[in-house]
Amino acid sequence: MTDMRRLLLLCSLWLALAPAAFAATALDYTRNILEKARAIVNTDQDHNKKLADLQALLKDFLDTDQMGRDALADHAKQFSPAQMTEFLGLFRTLFQRTYLQKLLFFEKPVFDYVGETPVDGFTRVDTTIDTPRDQFSVTYRMRPAGDHWLATDIQVEDLSLTNNFRQQLDRLLSKGSAETLLDSMRRKYGKGAAEPKDDEP
Repeated sequence: MTDMRRLLLLCSLWLALAPAAFAATALDYTRNILEKARAIVNTDQDHNKKLADLQALLKDFLDTDQMGRDALADHAKQFSPAQMTEFLGLFRTLFQRTYLQKLLFFEKPVFDYVGETPVDGFTRVDTTIDTPRDQFSVTYRMRPAGDHWLATDIQVEDLSLTNNFRQQLDRLLSKGSAETLLDSMRRKYGKGAAEPKDDEP
C-alpha cells in the first residue's frame, strides 16, 4: 500500500469516527432542539399542527421510558411485562402532551442557555425561558445516548415533571390496580382518544 493510499484510508476512518468523537455537548444539543422548537412555536400554524411538529421534533429528545419507570417507582412490580410496555407507550403520549402544552403556553419564548454541570452520572443543563411577561427557569437532566442526548427529567422552576407524575401515580396505584390505571390512560391517550384538557394520568 502506497503512502498516499494509507493517508486516504486514515482520513476515511477519521471521518467515519468523527461524529461520535465530536458529538455535541448536552448544552449544545439542548440548544439545537429548543431553538427548533421555538421556531415551530413562533409560526402561524394552528395549535394542533404546532403540537404535531413539536412531537416529531422531541420524540428522540425526551427519554419518556426512563421517566415512566421513575414515575412508577416501587409500583412497577404491579405491572406484567405486557402491561409495562403498554404503560410506557401511553406515558410517552401523556408526558409529551404535558411538556409541549407548557411550551406552547409561553408567548413568543426566547431561550437562554445558562450552562451545564455533571451531576451523579448525568449532565444538568440549565436554561431560562423569557417571555414578554415573565421569566422561567427550566432544567434538563441529560444522559448520553450514542451521538445525541436524552432528557430523563425536566424541572420547571421548582417542579420536577417526573416527580409530579410520581405523586399522581402513587395516589392512583395505592387505591387501584395497574389494569385500572391502564384503562383510564387508554381512554385519554390511546389511539383515537380526544386530547385531554389536563395532565392527570
